[in-house]
Order: sequence, then structure tokens, then C-alpha cells
Amino acid sequence: MVIFNAMFSIDTWQEILGSIRRHKLRTALTALGVFWGIFMLVILLAAGKGLQNGMEYEFRDQAENTVWVNRGTTSLPYAGLPEGRQIRFSNADFEMLAREFKEIRHISGRFFVAGSHTVNYHQKSLSFSVRGIQPDYRIIENIEMQSGRYINDMDIRDKRKVAAIGRTVRQELFGEEDPLGRAIRIGNIVFQVVGIYTDQGGQDEERFVYIPLSTAQAVFAGRDDVHQIMFSTHDMQLDEVETFLTRVRRLLARRHQFDPEDRRALSMFNTAEQYLMFMNLFASIRLFVWFIGLGSITAGIIGVSNIMLITVKDRTREIGIRKAMGATPTSIVGMILQEALFITAVAGYLGLLAGVAAMSLLEPVAVEYFRNPKVDIGVGLAATAVLVAAGLLAGWMPARQAANIHPVEAMRGG
Repeated sequence: MVIFNAMFSIDTWQEILGSIRRHKLRTALTALGVFWGIFMLVILLAAGKGLQNGMEYEFRDQAENTVWVNRGTTSLPYAGLPEGRQIRFSNADFEMLAREFKEIRHISGRFFVAGSHTVNYHQKSLSFSVRGIQPDYRIIENIEMQSGRYINDMDIRDKRKVAAIGRTVRQELFGEEDPLGRAIRIGNIVFQVVGIYTDQGGQDEERFVYIPLSTAQAVFAGRDDVHQIMFSTHDMQLDEVETFLTRVRRLLARRHQFDPEDRRALSMFNTAEQYLMFMNLFASIRLFVWFIGLGSITAGIIGVSNIMLITVKDRTREIGIRKAMGATPTSIVGMILQEALFITAVAGYLGLLAGVAAMSLLEPVAVEYFRNPKVDIGVGLAATAVLVAAGLLAGWMPARQAANIHPVEAMRGG
């Protein structure tokens, strides 16, 4: 209340500004510590946010709790069988997973047509990756249709020769022409374009031609070979996902006769685990940044406290006269605290503005893994709270010393 009342006192402000003018260099150097502490805190927090945004952007084209199951080659002998055996997936594997595990929400097999196949349309021949998939793949990969449709269950059942092409494929192969319903040749096989898709993963993810898994198996393999199994799960905690994946591994190990601990025979990549790992990393980075920033601000606080102690010493006689004329210790404390708060607030907010301005200049040149490095309102409010606390803390000891000055001794010492 005392500080609040003093804020509207012209005399008090004149005294504060007069004190600052008498010690310009000392005040400026002291304020620089607070300025630099807030400036670095904002820069580091914004940089950490930019890195976090970049990592979240990398996960944007995948459904939550997505798992990739990759086949491999055994590296351990098992039940009398030698190492070095190649594991093969078939349609029966993902059908079994979908049947046995209610935790699975969407599932798809994936067949990689070997190499990059030449896709022909009229006189154009370009090389694109061709993949055989199932309808759920669109949900797992967060694929959106720009026009037309995606691969559906009837395409799988009837082994139709249809294709959904990426936006980049459409631009390079068809230009401005509408590709829907057009015939393209993949190798020597004719497929009809039924849809154009977009992928949040960017242009590289839009260079694929998707065809029905059953068609890819029949045309390019001659058997129900599956190179990779992908599925997404219902919402589960990380420990639940890990337990579930252990069960999946054991079932596939029993089916294909390999050691469940053989990581080369079967590898799994879980986006939920990777995402949580990165988020925990960034949480640790934020704590470290606050530790460094608050350390820098503490150095500024010590500087402000020191200059206020010198100010109190210089004004000992004046404070003694004030107390002799009836000034209460509370009013003396309020006067010193207000000056300390003013110095830290001005220096801190200049540092805050400088930090925001610096990140705004960097934002247009941010790279893929460093996106939108802005300071959110939460950081601004936190910085404000730090500034107020810093100002009060910096002025408290000098203010208490001023309040304890004995009027007679002060005037005698003067």
C-alpha cells in the first residue's frame, strides 16, 4: 500500500529520478545486468520453443500412438533353428494382429514395389515410389484427399488396378490437366487414377503412388508378401503401450519361430515413445533455461541491491532528517523499494522487448527444425512476475537498512 501510494507522489518520483541522475553510469551498469538476464531468458525460452515446435511439426503427419513393425533377419538361434533366417510377413500376420489385439484401432500392411518405378502418362515418363497399402493407411499417415478418393475395401477385395497419387506426382506428370479417371502405366501395367492426396509431411511425402496392397502383391510379387506392418492404437499411457508391444512381439516371435529378444529379427518404432522422449527432453531444457536465466537475473539483482545500499549510505543524513520530522520506517522502506523496483522494471522490460524483437527478426529465416520461435503470453507473465520479485528483493535489504537508521546518529554522522 505504501509503494502504491508513493507511485502517485510527484515528490517521490523527483527524488528517484534525481538519485538516478546523480549516479548515471553506476545505475546504467547495474541495470545492464537485469537487462541482460531477462534478454537471455527470453532468447533461450523462445529458442527452446522453436525447437519444440519443429519437432512437433515433424510428427504432424502421423497419428498418435503409431507403430511400425519391420521384419528383419534373425541374429540368434532359436529352438534348433539357425541364425540368419529372413522373417517374412504375409496378410495373415496383420489379420492375426487385428483379430487378437483389441488395442489396435487401425492397421495396414505395406508393400514396397522394388526401387523407383517409372510412371508413364502419354509421352511423359517419370520415376516415383509405388507402395501397396490398405485403406487404414490413410488414417495412420494423416493423409488428406485433395480430390477424388483413396484406396477402399472393394479395391482390395477385387484387386483393382487403381491408384491414388500425391500432389507432387500430379503436378509433374499431369501439369494443369485433371488426372482423375486418366490411365497411367506403372511398369507395363495400366492403372486408373482415382484420387489426389496431400500429406502434411511435405512434398517428399507427396511423391508416392499408392495402389491396393492386394494388387501390388499379385502384380509385382506373385504372393501375399508384406514388407511392413503399421498400426495405430487406442489412447494408452506409455507404459501400457510398452506392455502391449511386448505382447505383439511375443506373438509374432512364436508365429515366425524366433527369439523374442532378437531385435534384428523384428524391430518396432513407436511414435508415442519417441514423441514423449522429445517432450521430456524439452521440459528438461526449459528447466535448465530458467535456471540459467534466473542465475543471470540474480546477478542483476545483486547489482541493484548494491547500488541501493550505496544510495542509502549517500542519503543517510537525508533519511535521518525525514525520520526526525516524523517519517515512519514503512514510508522509508517504501521509498527505497520503489526506486529499486523502478530500475529493475525499466531494465527488465527493455530486455524483454529486445528479446522479443530479436526472435521476430529470426523467425523469417527459421529452418525446418526451428519453427515459430515466439515468446508466448505465459513467458511474458512469468517474466513480469520475475521482474516484480527481483525489484522487491533487490530493494529489501537496503530498505531495511534505511529504516533502521537512527535520526540523531544520522545527522551527527552527516
